[in-house]
Amino acid sequence: MSNNIHQAPPPFSETADIETASDDYATRFSGAIGNYFLEVQAQITLDLLKDLPHASILDIGGGHAQLTMPLTNTGHEVTVTGSADICRARLDRSCDKDSFQYITCDTLNLPFEDKQFDVVMAFRLLPHTKQWQRLIQEMCRIARRAIILDYPDKRSANILYDLLFDFKKNMEGNTRTYTLFSRQELRDELKINHFNTPVFRPEFFVPMVVHRKLKNPAISKILESISQYSGLTKMLGSPIILRSDRKQ
Repeated sequence: MSNNIHQAPPPFSETADIETASDDYATRFSGAIGNYFLEVQAQITLDLLKDLPHASILDIGGGHAQLTMPLTNTGHEVTVTGSADICRARLDRSCDKDSFQYITCDTLNLPFEDKQFDVVMAFRLLPHTKQWQRLIQEMCRIARRAIILDYPDKRSANILYDLLFDFKKNMEGNTRTYTLFSRQELRDELKINHFNTPVFRPEFFVPMVVHRKLKNPAISKILESISQYSGLTKMLGSPIILRSDRKQ
């Protein structure tokens, strides 16, 4: 599969993925604890795709390259979009150039036909997109079978967002402001676009900023295992990865 670059005229109205695709942003997932975060994310995502082997997948704003290799290594056909050509830089460094396609385009007006891909996904994007309803609409338009996305849930430690954001930013340095979502408002938006009630898969109960401070994947895994076993992660975990299927 060859690379395919489409130079679109800037500026686009939504360009949050430019920062997400940067090397600075990648430092948030560096080291042993960063690898742990990415392993959990990939494991949940691949589990949600078990019934769709060798699917054609559109990864909107996927220049962070967090899921490209796990998806291509399991036989999926992956196309990645970005809102600027620079968004492909990490993909080119970390992935085989023939294993994916890349297109620079407008996130909210994607140059694809209705139902062109089996699955459309967006990670690290929805909470930073002002016109998030439009993003979901585009995802649902292009997806033949399902959409998968991640988001920070209101029903979690994020309830203290306003109080703790400055503390979080001081600890992490490159934290951006983001929008919190409830499960119900995403259910409602997906219903409008003729998609079913989602499957919600929370990633962590303990806030990721705490795991970063601990810098110890072994301790983090123990804490998260206890949280999973007790049901805390299911009730109050965040971020959440959801999958919603097109209504038949």
